[in-house]
Order: sequence, then structure tokens, then C-alpha cells
Amino acid sequence: MVDPANPLTARVTVNRFWQELFGQGIVATPEDFGIMGSPPSHPELLDWLATDFVQSGWDVKRFFKQILMSATYRQAAVTTEVKLKKDRDNALLSRGPRFRMDAEMVRDYALTVSGLRSKSMFGPGVRPYQPTNIWNMVGLPGGDTREYRPDSGEKLYRRSLYTFWKRMAPPPSLEAFGAPNREVCTVRRERTNTPLQALVTLNDPQYVEAARKLAERSINAGSDNRSIANAVARRVLSRSFSGLELKVVLAAHRDFARHYASHPDDAAALIKVGDSVADDSLKPQAVAAWTMVCNQIMNLDEALNK
Repeated sequence: MVDPANPLTARVTVNRFWQELFGQGIVATPEDFGIMGSPPSHPELLDWLATDFVQSGWDVKRFFKQILMSATYRQAAVTTEVKLKKDRDNALLSRGPRFRMDAEMVRDYALTVSGLRSKSMFGPGVRPYQPTNIWNMVGLPGGDTREYRPDSGEKLYRRSLYTFWKRMAPPPSLEAFGAPNREVCTVRRERTNTPLQALVTLNDPQYVEAARKLAERSINAGSDNRSIANAVARRVLSRSFSGLELKVVLAAHRDFARHYASHPDDAAALIKVGDSVADDSLKPQAVAAWTMVCNQIMNLDEALNK
């Protein structure tokens, strides 16, 4: 497989790496490099990348650093009518990549910006939040996966890589974002956009809890509403809000603050979502209002797209 006389392994490998970064491989059919597959859009580039990868000792970290620092990758994702006409699918790399992150990345990103993500590595699979009785219809009577019992504590916040996976009942929050059920090998995922995805990121306990922890973190970091809003933006978007954006965010916050001030029970119910304990040094109404704002910001295309 790795004999220098066989260039296929290196070409397939670098093409899959390229696909991870750009959303589409140099060969658009990464599962098929044969005569029935698509020809490479940049054959010389594919050959050079494969050769360089082998000569580097198959150094994956070096390969990714090389691509991430390239002028091609660092282009803005902004498009124009000319680019859309000449390069609709960005096969010619006329602009930077822009596509929705994979299911696991969406969840891990929410955990990361909120400060919840566990840094623990290795070990057996964990069971984060999932709907009640999700395994009952497909579990064998008396089997150890008949009933789904979520974990608690740090195990709820481990990376999605460690999620225990039952192939007959995959995690709905990941399946909604196109995660394969793992019954067959999937080299290229389908990228779909459905209302169900928004329902997951707006209502799933994992995302609501992440928004709450981000709200608590930002309230403690800011001195007023403007600084709190920008603290959220820097965590989620890696930038501060523009003047117009800030007006919209602060207007939304005023509406939420007004609602929760007159409905304290709603605020108390919201901050109880999730296993993590709420910061009792902060007012529940304030945390609830900023939780809703954080939830909205975490659902922006800029947050969910690479």
C-alpha cells in the first residue's frame, strides 16, 4: 500500500484531507478514483501534494499546516456574480471554502465556546443527552443497551468522537446534521440543510446548556451590556460585533430581559436545563436573557459554517 511504486494511497489520502478543509476534494468522488469517478480538477496539484506528503514521511500535521497557511485556503469566502458564473461550485478555488461543519464539529464547537468541553481523552464510549426511551424499540429484552441512561458530570461534555453509538438508533442530534449511521463505510457525507437542524441547535438540552454557560461566562467577563455582547461574539465568532450588529443584539437582549423580568418562573426553568449547576451569584433573569441571546448567536451561519 505504501510502496513508492503505488501512488494511489497517497493521492487518496491527501484528497480526503483536502476534502475536510475545502468541503470537496480535488477529486470530487473520493470513494472512487477509477474510470467511473470524477477526474481531478487540478491533477498536477494532486500529484505534487501526494509526492510531497510521502517525502515528508507521511507527516499529517505538516500537511494540514501547509494547506492552512496557503494563500488558496486563506482567501475570503465572499463570492461575486463573475465567480458564480465561472466557478459556481468553487472547483477552481476562486474563493475560500464555506460550508456547514460536520455534525460532530457543530456539537463540539458549542461545547468549546461555552467552556463545557471536557479535555479527557481515550476510554469507553459515553452517553450524552438523548431523547427518553430512544433505544426501547430496537433494544433486545434483557440486553445492556435496551434502555438509554445518560451519563452525568464530565462524561456529558466529552467530544462527540467518544459518544457511544448504537447503529440501529444513532444519536438524533448528530443524524440531523448528516452523520452516517455507520452501517457502511462513508467517505463523503451528504450536506443537507433542513429545519430540523435549527430545531436541534435551538432546543436540544446540550445546546441550551452550552448557551447558558456561555452567558454566565460572558456576564462575568463584561462590565455592561455592550461588553457582554462583544464577549459572546469573540468566543463564538472570533471577532467583535459591528455597530449595526450590536444594536440588533442589544435590542434582542432588551426584549428577553423584559420578558424574564415579568416571568421569573420561565427564567428559573430555563437555567435548570442541563446537568451543570447554574452560577448562583448571578440573577436568574439576567442569565436567562443572555442565554437566549447566546443561543441566537450560536445559531448564526457564521458560527455553524466553516
